[in-house]
Amino acid sequence: MDLRTIRTFQAVVRHRSFQRAAEELNYAQSTVTTHIKNLESELGVTLIERGKSFQLTEAGRLLSEKGAFLLKSFEHLQKTLKECIEGEGGVIRIGAMEPTASYRLPAWLSAFRNKHPAISFNIQIHSSQTLVDMVERGDIDIAICATPESLTGASFEPLFSEDVVLLVPSSHPLAKRSSINLHDLAYERLLVTSAACPFRRHLEKKLIERGIQPLYETEVSNMLALKYYVHASFGVAVVPKISVTPPPKGTVALSIADFPHGLTVGILRRFASEACHPATEAWIRFLLDHYTGERCTDLHIF
Repeated sequence: MDLRTIRTFQAVVRHRSFQRAAEELNYAQSTVTTHIKNLESELGVTLIERGKSFQLTEAGRLLSEKGAFLLKSFEHLQKTLKECIEGEGGVIRIGAMEPTASYRLPAWLSAFRNKHPAISFNIQIHSSQTLVDMVERGDIDIAICATPESLTGASFEPLFSEDVVLLVPSSHPLAKRSSINLHDLAYERLLVTSAACPFRRHLEKKLIERGIQPLYETEVSNMLALKYYVHASFGVAVVPKISVTPPPKGTVALSIADFPHGLTVGILRRFASEACHPATEAWIRFLLDHYTGERCTDLHIF
C-alpha cells in the first residue's frame, strides 16, 4: 500500500473536498482522484459515497481512523531511523562484568543519556569469558571486562584499573593494621570466587610470584557476595575496593602495600575495521573521553 495514497485520502477526509485536498498537497485534482481510485481498487472497497454531499462509507470511516495511526507510526519510524543513522537513536547492547555493572555502569549510562536521550540500552551482566564469547559471536555490541587471555574476533582497549583491598572482620588480628603485604595472607583462610574469575586469577598470580600457596576456605561464585561472608566472620577476602567503600559494618578494608595495581578493565568490541553502529561509537567515545586522564597516568597494563 502506497502511503502517499493514504495521505491523500486523509487530506480529502479532513477537507471533505477533493479540490481543497489537491491544493493542500500541491497536486492536480485529477491526481487526487486517481489516488483515491487506486486505493479503493487495492483494498477492494468503496471509501467515499458518490453523490452531491461528501460522505464516507463504513470502510472509509475505518480507514480514516486507522490511517491516521498508520501515518503517525510511519512518521515515528522515519524519525527513529534518522536518529539511528545519525547516532542519536537506537539500542546499544552492552555487556559488563562485576563490579563494573553495579558500581560504575549506572552512573556512566545516566551521564551518557543526558547527552543522547533517544538511545536505549540492553545490558547483559556476565563473567569476563562469557562476555568475550558474546562479543565474538555478535550477541552484544561492546563489553566492559577484564583483559582477555586470548582473542580471535575482537579487540581490547584498557580503560581503568579496578583496585582491590583485603576485607577482614573487625575482630580479626589484621584489622588493627593500616595496610598489609601479600605475605600476610600466607596462612589466612581466603574466601574466593570461582577459578574462572579474573580477580581470583590476578591474585593467585601475584601470590605464586612470591612463593605463597593460598589456603582457600570457601568458594562463592558471586564476587559481590564475598563481603557478606566476611561480615559473618566466615573468612577474609581480597575484593574490589569500590565494592566495599565504605566497608560494611563489622568489617575493615586494608590496602595491600605490594599489590598496588588492580585488575585492568577495558572495552572489548569486534575489530574496529568492521561496521559499528553510530550509537555504539558514541558510547565508546564517551567512555574513552571519561577515562583519558586516568588511562594515561594510572593504568598498569599486564
